[in-house]
Amino acid sequence: MIQSPPLRFLRELFTPVGPPTPLLGQARRRWVRLLPYAVAVVFVAILLPVTGTVLVREYGLDTGLAVVLAFLQAGPLFFAVRRPLLAWAVVLAADVVGAAALLGVPARAEHPWPWPPMEIIGMLLLMLAVGLRERPRTLVAVWTLTFAASVALRSVAPGRSSAVWVALVVIGGVLMLLGGALRGRGDARRALAEQETISEAERARRTLLEERARIARELHDVVAHHMSVITVQADSAPYRIAGLPPGASEEFAAIASTARESLTEMRRLLGVLRSEDTGEEPGGERAPQPGVSRIPQLVEATVRSGQPVELTVGPEVAAATTALPQAVDLSAYRIVQEALANAVRHAPGARTRVSVSVSAESLMVLVVNDAVAEPDAPLESSGTGHGLVGMRERVRLVGGSLDTGPLPEGGYRVAARLPFTGHD
Repeated sequence: MIQSPPLRFLRELFTPVGPPTPLLGQARRRWVRLLPYAVAVVFVAILLPVTGTVLVREYGLDTGLAVVLAFLQAGPLFFAVRRPLLAWAVVLAADVVGAAALLGVPARAEHPWPWPPMEIIGMLLLMLAVGLRERPRTLVAVWTLTFAASVALRSVAPGRSSAVWVALVVIGGVLMLLGGALRGRGDARRALAEQETISEAERARRTLLEERARIARELHDVVAHHMSVITVQADSAPYRIAGLPPGASEEFAAIASTARESLTEMRRLLGVLRSEDTGEEPGGERAPQPGVSRIPQLVEATVRSGQPVELTVGPEVAAATTALPQAVDLSAYRIVQEALANAVRHAPGARTRVSVSVSAESLMVLVVNDAVAEPDAPLESSGTGHGLVGMRERVRLVGGSLDTGPLPEGGYRVAARLPFTGHD
């Protein structure tokens, strides 16, 4: 059904905002969420009998009609917690009908008209509830209709009208402004909290991607070394092995060609990882990658910075250094490097112990620092999270396990197991 623009505008104007969620339903404290229900119950329990009694005894209205009006004027406060705009519309219509019904009874100067006091109290509560829920243009429409209804009834019987309706219009407008301001403040705080959550998730994702890119750049040399060995062996096979059949020579040539193409593609990928987005030059990071054999130098540099560090390297480590997989060798060094850097930043001066050992299937790295002597001593109270993310990614890369966390007696522990044969 096609609606004219004015009807469409009115429909949009008086359509409630969002689902019928309770007022203050997003508050953190439970008592705040229950407060609107408690207020509604209290005022309905008071206004319902008072309205019926006053309309009958004071205004002289018929009992049956007074009871019906009392339910229509006070009862909607129950569902005003979820649909305040609808409740206001029902109450306003009931108040107008009640004002018209009071024209049929003798007027008394001490009885306000068109709005008796109990109707004004209920209407003010509803206008505050509408202000807490609806859009500003809807609030303007509600106030305008309330004002127009008051003026229209006053013009029908100016001799019966009192100035009480002015209080309803003025105080109701103030309450709607207050409710609108509180609603806007709440919306702004929720939007800010949502944006902070999104920003935190984006930062965590960016940190993870940066660490993976850094690890990929470092492992380029490891993979490139193996691919280069394959290329050289495949190219030299016809010269090193006498009497190779022509088919085998062609197969070795194909292997060498494929290895060279793989190296070329890998260098292109590395160029993407070293693009301007990372702030690095394409020609950077060409130095040999460090390994377990350089951990003593790393510990010496940390000691020179003022951090007491004890290094324990098992006798089997030196013998196994040359046979370590390069990914494990590099990962062990980087984990120790990051753990020592964290100890210097967050526990300067605390005793730190580094242990590197080798078993039949894996390399074990353990870095433990004691609690810092003074509570205010840490150079940094918070970090970016890059260090732990990088450790986890390196351990995951080789199919190992990582255990990090504070110790019961204070301090921090980093324990990594790097198996020689990774798994998915």
